[in-house]
Amino acid sequence: MSALLQTRNLTRRYSGLVAVDSVDMEVHEGEIHALIGPNGAGKTTLFNLISGLTAPSEGSITLAGREVAALPAERRAALGLARTFQNIRVFSAMTVLENVLTGLQPRRRCGLAATLLRTPMFRREERTLVARALVALETVGLAARADEPAGGLSYGDQRRVEIARAIAPEPALLLLDEPAAGMNPAETEALGRLVRRIRDGGTTVLLVEHDMGFVMDISDAVTVLSFGKCICQGTPVEVRSSPEVMEAYLGQKVAARLAQRFAGAQAGRASA
Repeated sequence: MSALLQTRNLTRRYSGLVAVDSVDMEVHEGEIHALIGPNGAGKTTLFNLISGLTAPSEGSITLAGREVAALPAERRAALGLARTFQNIRVFSAMTVLENVLTGLQPRRRCGLAATLLRTPMFRREERTLVARALVALETVGLAARADEPAGGLSYGDQRRVEIARAIAPEPALLLLDEPAAGMNPAETEALGRLVRRIRDGGTTVLLVEHDMGFVMDISDAVTVLSFGKCICQGTPVEVRSSPEVMEAYLGQKVAARLAQRFAGAQAGRASA
């Protein structure tokens, strides 16, 4: 698989604080890639750097072979990058369909006059965009609720509306910022199926998530940050067994005790 997204020496400093410290990361086309780490590890800052909400202090960001570190967020979106946020951002008074259509505004080509006059070109464009929005809603399982106010949906379904809005433009890379936050186990399981469906439909996914069961279940690759640095990158199995990752999450003493127990158990099995 080729690298759809690459960061090299990516760094963000805030006065004396280094929030992201020389991060090298590759996200390959067609995979679900998780970005994890303890609170304050720099995950959201790295997401903001990739999506263009924050400018890097130094380093490079390459999307589909193109350097984008100096490009604004809207230019990166035009190149195929989409994102959701930690906090739900739906327009409560608008319908589910109208919410998803807001994600397609950059695709509109008709000007103000054509829109006000509702010319044939405007009507054709509107039908095309509505059809794309309905496909996105079908993907997330909400097509039947397209005409309902988004504010009346459950928390989990509002998350789905956000995801539908993000995938409606058919991005090459989708950034999901803590998509399972606040979800119950049934909603989290359904979300996992949805993320796989999005990946299988041709969109590469990079997600930040604290639910380790969710991450290990759906991810093809995992990058671990601690104090702004990348301390591990590999498969879920490789990351789960990494002493550095255990130490970052559990602390040095607890990680050492667990490592000793694991080594003792392995020795016991070998001598049995």
